[in-house]
Amino acid sequence: MVLSLLRRSLAAPPARPQPEPAALRVAHETVSYDVVLKRSARARRLTLRVSSATGEVVLTIPARTALATAERFARDHAGWIAGRVARLPGRVAFEDGVEVPLRGVPHRIVATGGRRAPARIGQDSTGTPAILVSGDADLVAKRVAELLMREARADLAAAVARHTATLGIPAKRLTLRDTRSRWGSCSARGHLSFSWRLIFAPPFVLDYLAAHEVAHLKEMNHSARFWRLTERLCPRTEEAEAWLARHGAGLHRWGA
Repeated sequence: MVLSLLRRSLAAPPARPQPEPAALRVAHETVSYDVVLKRSARARRLTLRVSSATGEVVLTIPARTALATAERFARDHAGWIAGRVARLPGRVAFEDGVEVPLRGVPHRIVATGGRRAPARIGQDSTGTPAILVSGDADLVAKRVAELLMREARADLAAAVARHTATLGIPAKRLTLRDTRSRWGSCSARGHLSFSWRLIFAPPFVLDYLAAHEVAHLKEMNHSARFWRLTERLCPRTEEAEAWLARHGAGLHRWGA
Protein backbone atom coordinates (compact mmCIF):
# COMPACT_ATOMS: atom_id res chain seq x y z
CA MET A 1 0.00 0.00 0.00
CA VAL A 2 2.78 2.40 0.94
CA LEU A 3 4.75 1.47 -2.18
CA SER A 4 1.72 2.06 -4.39
CA LEU A 5 1.18 5.53 -2.92
CA LEU A 6 4.87 6.35 -3.33
CA ARG A 7 4.83 5.35 -6.98
CA ARG A 8 1.76 7.49 -7.57
CA SER A 9 3.40 10.53 -5.98
CA LEU A 10 6.47 10.14 -8.20
CA ALA A 11 4.45 9.77 -11.39
CA ALA A 12 4.04 12.78 -13.65
CA PRO A 13 0.79 14.72 -13.05
CA PRO A 14 -1.90 14.11 -15.65
CA ALA A 15 -1.80 16.52 -18.55
CA ARG A 16 -4.42 19.23 -18.46
CA PRO A 17 -6.90 19.04 -21.34
CA GLN A 18 -6.27 21.66 -24.00
CA PRO A 19 -9.01 24.28 -24.26
CA GLU A 20 -11.18 23.95 -27.34
CA PRO A 21 -10.41 26.55 -30.02
CA ALA A 22 -12.96 29.28 -30.61
CA ALA A 23 -12.76 28.75 -34.36
CA LEU A 24 -11.43 26.44 -37.05
CA ARG A 25 -9.91 27.36 -40.39
CA VAL A 26 -10.89 25.42 -43.49
CA ALA A 27 -9.74 25.92 -47.05
CA HIS A 28 -11.48 25.60 -50.38
CA GLU A 29 -9.27 25.90 -53.44
CA THR A 30 -7.10 28.95 -52.64
CA VAL A 31 -9.32 30.63 -50.04
CA SER A 32 -9.43 29.99 -46.28
CA TYR A 33 -12.48 30.52 -44.07
CA ASP A 34 -12.74 30.92 -40.30
CA VAL A 35 -15.49 28.76 -38.81
CA VAL A 36 -16.68 29.82 -35.35
CA LEU A 37 -17.42 26.89 -33.02
CA LYS A 38 -20.54 26.97 -30.86
CA ARG A 39 -21.24 24.17 -28.39
CA SER A 40 -24.91 23.65 -27.64
CA ALA A 41 -26.47 21.30 -25.09
CA ARG A 42 -29.71 21.41 -27.09
CA ALA A 43 -28.19 20.62 -30.49
CA ARG A 44 -28.78 17.08 -31.78
CA ARG A 45 -26.61 17.29 -34.89
CA LEU A 46 -23.84 19.34 -36.45
CA THR A 47 -25.15 22.38 -38.34
CA LEU A 48 -23.38 25.02 -40.41
CA ARG A 49 -24.73 28.54 -40.91
CA VAL A 50 -23.42 31.56 -42.80
CA SER A 51 -24.87 34.81 -41.45
CA SER A 52 -26.29 36.95 -44.23
CA ALA A 53 -25.84 39.99 -41.97
CA THR A 54 -22.19 39.58 -40.98
CA GLY A 55 -20.77 36.86 -43.24
CA GLU A 56 -19.73 34.92 -40.13
CA VAL A 57 -19.56 31.12 -40.54
CA VAL A 58 -20.81 29.27 -37.44
CA LEU A 59 -20.65 25.53 -36.75
CA THR A 60 -23.01 24.43 -33.97
CA ILE A 61 -21.83 21.25 -32.22
CA PRO A 62 -23.77 18.96 -29.85
CA ALA A 63 -22.26 18.88 -26.36
CA ARG A 64 -20.85 15.34 -26.66
CA THR A 65 -19.55 15.49 -30.23
CA ALA A 66 -15.77 15.16 -30.51
CA LEU A 67 -13.82 18.13 -31.83
CA ALA A 68 -12.21 15.88 -34.46
CA THR A 69 -15.67 15.04 -35.80
CA ALA A 70 -16.51 18.76 -36.03
CA GLU A 71 -13.23 19.48 -37.81
CA ARG A 72 -13.89 16.74 -40.37
CA PHE A 73 -17.45 18.00 -40.90
CA ALA A 74 -16.21 21.56 -41.53
CA ARG A 75 -13.55 20.38 -43.99
CA ASP A 76 -16.04 18.19 -45.85
CA HIS A 77 -18.35 21.20 -46.28
CA ALA A 78 -15.70 23.76 -47.29
CA GLY A 79 -17.18 23.96 -50.78
CA TRP A 80 -20.63 24.67 -49.37
CA ILE A 81 -19.18 27.42 -47.18
CA ALA A 82 -17.38 28.98 -50.15
CA GLY A 83 -20.58 28.99 -52.21
CA ARG A 84 -22.64 30.63 -49.48
CA VAL A 85 -20.01 33.29 -48.76
CA ALA A 86 -19.71 34.08 -52.47
CA ARG A 87 -23.44 34.80 -52.67
CA LEU A 88 -23.40 37.31 -49.81
CA PRO A 89 -24.07 40.93 -50.80
CA GLY A 90 -20.96 43.09 -50.76
CA ARG A 91 -20.45 45.76 -48.13
CA VAL A 92 -20.95 49.35 -49.29
CA ALA A 93 -18.94 52.15 -47.70
CA PHE A 94 -20.37 55.65 -47.21
CA GLU A 95 -18.42 57.43 -49.95
CA ASP A 96 -18.96 60.28 -52.36
CA GLY A 97 -21.20 59.16 -55.22
CA VAL A 98 -22.60 56.06 -53.48
CA GLU A 99 -26.38 55.65 -53.26
CA VAL A 100 -27.81 54.51 -49.94
CA PRO A 101 -31.47 53.92 -49.04
CA LEU A 102 -32.87 56.50 -46.63
CA ARG A 103 -36.36 55.53 -45.49
CA GLY A 104 -36.38 53.17 -48.46
CA VAL A 105 -35.59 55.90 -51.02
CA PRO A 106 -32.16 55.95 -52.76
CA HIS A 107 -30.11 59.01 -51.77
CA ARG A 108 -26.78 59.79 -53.40
CA ILE A 109 -23.94 60.86 -51.12
CA VAL A 110 -22.53 64.15 -52.40
CA ALA A 111 -19.33 65.58 -50.93
CA THR A 112 -19.73 69.33 -51.35
CA GLY A 113 -16.43 70.43 -49.81
CA GLY A 114 -16.38 73.89 -48.29
CA ARG A 115 -16.71 74.66 -44.60
CA ARG A 116 -17.38 71.83 -42.18
CA ALA A 117 -21.00 71.37 -41.11
CA PRO A 118 -23.29 68.45 -40.24
CA ALA A 119 -24.46 66.39 -43.21
CA ARG A 120 -27.97 67.20 -44.40
CA ILE A 121 -30.68 65.76 -46.61
CA GLY A 122 -31.34 67.62 -49.83
CA GLN A 123 -30.96 67.26 -53.58
CA ASP A 124 -28.00 67.13 -55.95
CA SER A 125 -27.62 69.34 -59.02
CA THR A 126 -30.04 67.16 -61.01
CA GLY A 127 -32.76 67.25 -58.36
CA THR A 128 -32.08 63.69 -57.19
CA PRO A 129 -32.49 63.02 -53.43
CA ALA A 130 -29.08 63.34 -51.82
CA ILE A 131 -27.15 63.39 -48.58
CA LEU A 132 -25.00 66.52 -48.76
CA VAL A 133 -21.72 66.38 -46.85
CA SER A 134 -19.44 69.37 -46.45
CA GLY A 135 -15.92 69.57 -45.06
CA ASP A 136 -12.95 67.24 -45.45
CA ALA A 137 -13.37 64.28 -47.79
CA ASP A 138 -11.91 61.81 -45.28
CA LEU A 139 -14.76 62.56 -42.87
CA VAL A 140 -17.60 61.83 -45.30
CA ALA A 141 -18.33 58.35 -43.90
CA LYS A 142 -18.40 59.60 -40.31
CA ARG A 143 -20.75 62.50 -41.08
CA VAL A 144 -23.13 60.31 -43.12
CA ALA A 145 -23.30 57.79 -40.26
CA GLU A 146 -24.01 60.60 -37.79
CA LEU A 147 -26.85 61.92 -39.96
CA LEU A 148 -28.39 58.46 -40.33
CA MET A 149 -28.25 57.94 -36.56
CA ARG A 150 -29.94 61.31 -35.96
CA GLU A 151 -32.69 60.51 -38.44
CA ALA A 152 -33.19 57.02 -37.01
CA ARG A 153 -33.48 58.37 -33.47
CA ALA A 154 -35.96 61.05 -34.51
CA ASP A 155 -38.17 58.60 -36.44
CA LEU A 156 -38.11 55.96 -33.72
CA ALA A 157 -38.76 58.47 -30.94
CA ALA A 158 -41.78 59.81 -32.82
CA ALA A 159 -43.14 56.31 -33.53
CA VAL A 160 -42.61 55.17 -29.93
CA ALA A 161 -44.30 58.32 -28.58
CA ARG A 162 -47.28 57.74 -30.85
CA HIS A 163 -47.70 54.10 -29.89
CA THR A 164 -47.14 54.59 -26.16
CA ALA A 165 -49.76 57.35 -26.19
CA THR A 166 -52.23 54.88 -27.71
CA LEU A 167 -51.28 52.23 -25.19
CA GLY A 168 -51.18 54.57 -22.19
CA ILE A 169 -47.87 53.10 -20.95
CA PRO A 170 -44.69 55.19 -21.24
CA ALA A 171 -41.30 53.87 -22.33
CA LYS A 172 -38.52 54.62 -19.83
CA ARG A 173 -35.63 54.84 -22.29
CA LEU A 174 -34.86 54.57 -26.01
CA THR A 175 -31.45 53.35 -27.14
CA LEU A 176 -29.97 52.86 -30.62
CA ARG A 177 -27.53 50.02 -31.30
CA ASP A 178 -26.00 48.21 -34.26
CA THR A 179 -27.43 44.81 -33.39
CA ARG A 180 -27.08 41.81 -35.71
CA SER A 181 -29.48 39.25 -34.28
CA ARG A 182 -32.56 41.40 -33.63
CA TRP A 183 -34.09 44.68 -34.79
CA GLY A 184 -35.43 45.73 -31.41
CA SER A 185 -35.90 44.70 -27.81
CA CYS A 186 -37.87 45.68 -24.71
CA SER A 187 -36.61 45.08 -21.18
CA ALA A 188 -38.74 44.36 -18.13
CA ARG A 189 -37.86 47.90 -16.93
CA GLY A 190 -39.46 49.49 -19.97
CA HIS A 191 -36.23 50.26 -21.83
CA LEU A 192 -36.55 50.02 -25.60
CA SER A 193 -33.62 49.38 -27.92
CA PHE A 194 -33.55 49.44 -31.72
CA SER A 195 -31.13 48.95 -34.58
CA TRP A 196 -30.31 52.32 -36.15
CA ARG A 197 -30.26 50.51 -39.52
CA LEU A 198 -34.05 50.63 -39.61
CA ILE A 199 -33.61 54.10 -41.12
CA PHE A 200 -32.72 52.31 -44.38
CA ALA A 201 -36.12 50.56 -44.48
CA PRO A 202 -39.44 52.04 -45.65
CA PRO A 203 -41.18 54.00 -42.85
CA PHE A 204 -43.91 51.41 -42.33
CA VAL A 205 -41.23 48.84 -41.39
CA LEU A 206 -39.69 51.14 -38.77
CA ASP A 207 -43.18 51.94 -37.48
CA TYR A 208 -43.93 48.22 -37.14
CA LEU A 209 -40.77 47.58 -35.10
CA ALA A 210 -41.64 50.49 -32.82
CA ALA A 211 -45.17 49.10 -32.37
CA HIS A 212 -43.79 45.61 -31.74
CA GLU A 213 -41.53 46.71 -28.91
CA VAL A 214 -44.09 49.10 -27.42
CA ALA A 215 -46.59 46.22 -27.34
CA HIS A 216 -44.08 44.36 -25.15
CA LEU A 217 -44.51 47.07 -22.51
CA LYS A 218 -47.91 45.49 -21.87
CA GLU A 219 -47.39 41.92 -23.11
CA MET A 220 -43.85 40.66 -22.37
CA ASN A 221 -44.38 37.60 -24.57
CA HIS A 222 -45.41 36.60 -28.08
CA SER A 223 -48.87 35.36 -27.21
CA ALA A 224 -51.98 35.81 -29.33
CA ARG A 225 -52.83 38.84 -27.14
CA PHE A 226 -49.45 40.37 -27.97
CA TRP A 227 -49.94 39.98 -31.71
CA ARG A 228 -53.48 41.38 -31.58
CA LEU A 229 -52.12 44.42 -29.73
CA THR A 230 -49.25 44.86 -32.21
CA GLU A 231 -51.63 44.70 -35.15
CA ARG A 232 -53.90 47.24 -33.48
CA LEU A 233 -50.96 49.62 -33.12
CA CYS A 234 -49.63 48.83 -36.61
CA PRO A 235 -52.15 47.44 -39.13
CA ARG A 236 -49.28 46.74 -41.58
CA THR A 237 -47.64 44.23 -39.21
CA GLU A 238 -47.86 41.27 -41.59
CA GLU A 239 -46.56 43.32 -44.53
CA ALA A 240 -43.63 44.62 -42.46
CA GLU A 241 -42.73 41.11 -41.25
CA ALA A 242 -42.69 39.90 -44.86
CA TRP A 243 -40.51 42.86 -45.93
CA LEU A 244 -37.97 42.13 -43.19
CA ALA A 245 -37.88 38.44 -44.10
CA ARG A 246 -37.04 39.34 -47.72
CA HIS A 247 -34.85 42.40 -47.30
CA GLY A 248 -33.79 42.68 -43.66
CA ALA A 249 -30.37 41.08 -44.03
CA GLY A 250 -29.48 43.60 -46.75
CA LEU A 251 -29.74 46.48 -44.29
CA HIS A 252 -26.46 45.35 -42.77
CA ARG A 253 -24.43 45.86 -45.94
CA TRP A 254 -24.39 49.66 -45.71
CA GLY A 255 -21.48 51.39 -44.03
CA ALA A 256 -18.39 49.19 -44.36
